[in-house]
Amino acid sequence: MRVLGFLLPLLLLHLAAPVLAAELRGEAVGVADGDTLTLLTPDRQQVRVRLAQIDAPEAGQPWGSRARQALADLVFRRSVVVLVMDTDRYGRTVGMVRVGRLDANAEMVRQGHAWVYRQYLRDRSLLAVEEEARQARRGLWALPEAERVPPWAWRRQQRGGQPVLSPRPQASAAMDAAGFSCGTKRYCREMTSCAEARFHLQQCGLSRLDGDRDGIPCESLCR
Repeated sequence: MRVLGFLLPLLLLHLAAPVLAAELRGEAVGVADGDTLTLLTPDRQQVRVRLAQIDAPEAGQPWGSRARQALADLVFRRSVVVLVMDTDRYGRTVGMVRVGRLDANAEMVRQGHAWVYRQYLRDRSLLAVEEEARQARRGLWALPEAERVPPWAWRRQQRGGQPVLSPRPQASAAMDAAGFSCGTKRYCREMTSCAEARFHLQQCGLSRLDGDRDGIPCESLCR
């Protein structure tokens, strides 16, 4: 019985081991954008790493180049630890990136260089970090509202062949067949339909209509 009592904790530890996150260490030798880096491991393997739970502006978006530079300032040519969480459909390792004691994922959000990626969020404390950056108007949050299009919405626009928001649209520049035009309305209470709300979010960049950043504006109309 004593032997069983001694072995049981070891057995439980062994069974739990596979669910623990893997860990990668190495040097960040490349930064593709504000949420993707290349890790060179000690055995000289290059691993493409996507920072988990955040989404930085794409290269073609406002603030895209600044977000890339911000991540480079944090990690480039430095020793990093990646706590692996998943592998995405592009074969990239998805994880939390640490530089010493610094959580690079959270730091990118704190500095205003990335959104919290709601679709893949596990640590909800990141939402408070984002909100604090928004209130302080740090990084991309200092941009005019029309230029702050979440990257997932921007990518969806590109895939669907929809026009991508221009850097500085004029109030009357965007108008669709239904007669909706930018600059005429600003709040959900002013929208008469889901189609109108979607137009103002996607074509005019009125991000206040999507308060929870899930890509769906004015839930009372678009549920």
